[in-house]
Amino acid sequence: MWAYRTIAELNVSRTGTEAQEISDGQWFPPAGTLGELVREKASRREEPTGDFTGAVPSFRAALRREFVAVIAEIKRASPSAGALRADLDAGLRAAAFEKAGAQAISVLTEPTRFGGSLADIRSAREASRLPILKKDFHTSPEHLLQAKALGASAALLIVRAVPPTVLRESIAAAREAGLELLVEVHREGELELALDSGATIIGVNARDLETLGIDSKVHFRLIPKIPASVIAIAESGMSTRLDVERAAETGADAVLIGSGLSRAADVDAVLRSLATVTRRTDVRPD
Repeated sequence: MWAYRTIAELNVSRTGTEAQEISDGQWFPPAGTLGELVREKASRREEPTGDFTGAVPSFRAALRREFVAVIAEIKRASPSAGALRADLDAGLRAAAFEKAGAQAISVLTEPTRFGGSLADIRSAREASRLPILKKDFHTSPEHLLQAKALGASAALLIVRAVPPTVLRESIAAAREAGLELLVEVHREGELELALDSGATIIGVNARDLETLGIDSKVHFRLIPKIPASVIAIAESGMSTRLDVERAAETGADAVLIGSGLSRAADVDAVLRSLATVTRRTDVRPD
């Protein structure tokens, strides 16, 4: 039986990698940057969610191709990199991503650290036919349903951000609503929990969102452990074709690239070079 306990309640001091653990059946709220973002999201009063009721393309289906699929991200800033492209127009960027060969679009809607907004989902949806991932620090099933009302095909759910019970409830609620989820992990225990909870699309983030440090070996350690029936996405720390080729070696079906595209002087040329890396099908177990 999982129980929610705050750090103060347990009188525990946690630093470094220890902050990522679930210990003795107790779930500890995230610390560091992720903890701040999750608390801000939970308390934020946002604009009306929207009333989109039309059909949307499948996020999952878009990511199983001959080539490693590129999920191109609309990203103006980040806690780790600061300002990237403050004047970025979501609609124009979405149209450019589709033209250059992206298979899906990630839209960061978090406003304070990433410069995003819910309106960016609408702009991207109107400018592109690609499936859209709503990327934010969602902490409840209600947050995920907001993504569906905006016309997104999928939403991000970070395993470390929510208690295991909420993870399972959120996956079930999204499935019932017809919303796909990218369930994000950074450690072995999180991957096991995601699979046990029924995740069918798993993103492996090389960045520890509590410390913002990157472990370049995470993709090689975790992605080969994801069953072939589950979509596997490599996230963070990638900007070149060589990076995508390395992700392909792990068996990744797709990569999610944000800062590298935001910084690129010629987005079209960069994205075209990233979108033609052959996907390997002989790495991950059935």
